[in-house]
Amino acid sequence: MFSFESIAQYHNELKKGSTTCSAVVEFYLLEIESKRHLNAFVEVYRQEAVERAAELDARRKDGSPLEPLHGVVVGIKDVLCYKGHKVTASSRMLANYTASYNATAITKLLEAGAIIIGSLNCDEFAMGSSNENSYYGPTLNAHDNTRVPGGSSGGSAVAVQANLCMVSLGSDTGGSVRQPADFCGIMGLKPSYGRVSRYGLIAYASSFDQIGIFGKNIPDISRTLSVIAGPDQYDSTVSQLPVPDYASGLQNGPNKWKFAYFRDAVEHPSLDPVIKESLLNYFDRLRSAGHTVDALEFPLLEYIVPTYYILTTAEASSNLGRFDGVRYGHRTELETGDLTDFYARNRSEGFGREVKRRIMLGSFVLSAGYYDAYFTKAQQVRRQLYDQTQLIFKDYDVILSPTAPTTAFSFGEKSDDPVAMYLGDIYTVFANLAGIPGISLPLFWHNNGMPFGLQAMTNQFQELSLLQVSELLVQHAH
Repeated sequence: MFSFESIAQYHNELKKGSTTCSAVVEFYLLEIESKRHLNAFVEVYRQEAVERAAELDARRKDGSPLEPLHGVVVGIKDVLCYKGHKVTASSRMLANYTASYNATAITKLLEAGAIIIGSLNCDEFAMGSSNENSYYGPTLNAHDNTRVPGGSSGGSAVAVQANLCMVSLGSDTGGSVRQPADFCGIMGLKPSYGRVSRYGLIAYASSFDQIGIFGKNIPDISRTLSVIAGPDQYDSTVSQLPVPDYASGLQNGPNKWKFAYFRDAVEHPSLDPVIKESLLNYFDRLRSAGHTVDALEFPLLEYIVPTYYILTTAEASSNLGRFDGVRYGHRTELETGDLTDFYARNRSEGFGREVKRRIMLGSFVLSAGYYDAYFTKAQQVRRQLYDQTQLIFKDYDVILSPTAPTTAFSFGEKSDDPVAMYLGDIYTVFANLAGIPGISLPLFWHNNGMPFGLQAMTNQFQELSLLQVSELLVQHAH
């Protein structure tokens, strides 16, 4: 039976002839079928994956070197356009929409030899922290089916956690890769804003969104990032900076690192005491190994979540204005002669509760009487956050923090209290506001039996340093 450890190990087995892409795809299809109750997939591309595997097996016989992701089985979040396949953002609004083009990240995966095995469940339009807001129902955490997998990329996290694919893509607007990775006990990377093209990613909040990667080890995430990162003529916000070979540079990091953490973040009343104690003990271990770990004051911490929700809901209300049932999107079957009523019915029926809540919040903060009081002020706070972050990175290499204030919570626990749900993003939204990369590393286990992680963040476009230090942090956990 096939057992996946890493892409490098898998490629070695392919070269030796001890397995084939076809056999591996059959293995994953059986795993997906046996774990259907987890509801990780929106759609499985069964026939296509089988044909792609056979094609790759035939291609390998000519002895040419393997592409970086040759035969690697990948799942994609249901917000990434894959030509000829449905992409619904897990919403009734787009239930019958078929993508007419590929997202740039998808094109790059295919060019690198990947096998895309299916699209993965998520919170509707990537809005949520628990995967409870999906039109297709919730995804279950494979560690404990009574608990949420995190969101919004819950399906992408569970697919890797439950061995339904090798790596997966998600999107991260305020923690939607890192928090589910934390809840599921795997690794989740959000690159810098602009490191990966957003072309073909259904937008939630355009100045925050970034495609991210789930995996079980740093070399696999590094290899995948090298493939999907880089300039793109279709995305004017993507960076033109060259893309390092992240995988080959992993072992070349410094021996000693300078870490900082925000004292108020670790002493925040919402942080689970076991998580707090584990992190502080871990920081002591890093100090004992000769690294610098300093606690910093960061007075802007309490403004992070309100700033994030003001700006992202404003962008969401603008981005989702296009879904009106005329050009595309759900169209009501009820007869109405009034155009305003027609639009209202399309959007009321098509969008779920959480999406409606965020559209209304965004419309409110953009309205004439409140624009300056909320939106303009939030933009000013965002700029201050960025400036303060740049000052920290003059003295330190890495910022450490919890990924989430608790381990995975039970279904329904926060459904009736959106503020409590939003405050759960307190540690992850910082990286999106500042545009810096962040990763959640599964280093710990809680006495409640659930995993939890440590979040590490470096300065903009310092993904190589982030991946290098991640290797070191994982080693110090054992």
